[in-house]
Amino acid sequence: MIGVSTAVRSILEDVECAAGTDAKVLITGESGVGKEVVAQLIHQRSRRCNAKLVAINCAGVPDSLLASELFGHMRGSFTDAHRDKQGWLEQAHGGTIFMDEVGEMSHQMQAALLRFLENGEIQRVGSERRAAIVDVRVIAATNRRLIDRVAANEFREDLFYRLNVIHIEIPPLRERPDDVPPLVEYFLDMFSATYKIKRPTFSADALEQLMAAPWPGNVRQLRNVLERLAVHSSRTLITAADLPREVLSMIPGADAATAASTAAANEELFKRMVQNGETFWSAVYAPFMSRDLTRDDVRKIVKEGLLRTRGGYKAVAALFNVPDDHRRLLSFLRKHNCHLPEHDLRHAAADLDQGRVRRAIGQ
Repeated sequence: MIGVSTAVRSILEDVECAAGTDAKVLITGESGVGKEVVAQLIHQRSRRCNAKLVAINCAGVPDSLLASELFGHMRGSFTDAHRDKQGWLEQAHGGTIFMDEVGEMSHQMQAALLRFLENGEIQRVGSERRAAIVDVRVIAATNRRLIDRVAANEFREDLFYRLNVIHIEIPPLRERPDDVPPLVEYFLDMFSATYKIKRPTFSADALEQLMAAPWPGNVRQLRNVLERLAVHSSRTLITAADLPREVLSMIPGADAATAASTAAANEELFKRMVQNGETFWSAVYAPFMSRDLTRDDVRKIVKEGLLRTRGGYKAVAALFNVPDDHRRLLSFLRKHNCHLPEHDLRHAAADLDQGRVRRAIGQ
C-alpha cells in the first residue's frame, strides 16, 4: 500500500490489526482504490500466509455459475459437469478467500454464503449431502454502501453483520493527493524495470497537475496513465504539456493553460523555420517522429504556412526551407493525416481575406 497520507497510515494500522486474527474483514471503497491490495497485505501478514489466497469477483461470474464455482459441483449436476470439481472455498482450505464486489450477489447466493459463514460447511451443487467443513478466512470487498442496500432490502442484514467484523474503508485518491507523488515514483520504477526502458521523471508542474486531478478511476487510472506515458514518451522529463487530455480535462483551467503553452511552442517552431532558416525536416519532422509533437501540432504549423502562402503546398515547402521536397512534404503530411483538405484551405483563405478587409476599413 503506497502512500504517505494519514489515511494510508490508518489503513496499514487496520491491516496489522486484521492480520493478527481470523476475524472476517469488509473492505469498502470506490473502484480502483486498491481493495485487493489490502486483502493481499492482510493475508501475507497473517498466520495463513503460507496457504492459498483465492480471489474471486462476484460481479464477474454469472449467478448461475457462482454457486458451482464457490462451492464446487458433482459430476452430472448440469450439462457440462463431466467430473466432480472442488469449489474455490475448498481450494482455499487453510488460507484466505477474497470475495470482491460481494454486494452484487443475488439473494439466493447471499443465503448460501451466510449458511457457510455460520458453520463452515459446504455442499457441492448436485450433491445430496454436505461435504467436510473447510477452514477459510473470509475477506469481502465492495464499492457499494452495503448499509444502504440493507435499508433497500437488496442485501441481507444478517450477512452484512457477519461480514462487517473488521471494517477497512479506503478513501478515493482525490481525498489523499499527498499519495500521488510516491505512487508516481513506485509505478515509474516498476514500468522501467518491466519494459527495460529509461525511467522518465516528472517536472514540478506536471506533478502538480497529477495531484490536482480528481482521478475518478483512482489508483488504477493513475497507473494506466503512467504506464502509457512511460512507454510512449521519448523524453526523460515529462512536463504538464505532455500529459494526456484524459488528465487535463479533469482539471479546471489546466487544459487551457496547456493549450496556450503548446501554441507558444508551435509558434517558436514556425519562427525557427521562417525567420531563422531551419528546415521543416529538423524543426518539425524530427520531433514529430520522436513523438515530441502531435498530429494536431503539425497540422497547426502547416495551416499557418498555408495561410501565409495563400494555400499552396509548393509555396509552403519553400517557406519551410525545403523547396525541392514539396512532394515528399505532401506525402508525409498525407501519410500521417496532417494535411489540410482543400475545402478547409479555401475557408481559411477566405477568413484571412475577411480579416484583412475588416482591418483595412477600421472595423
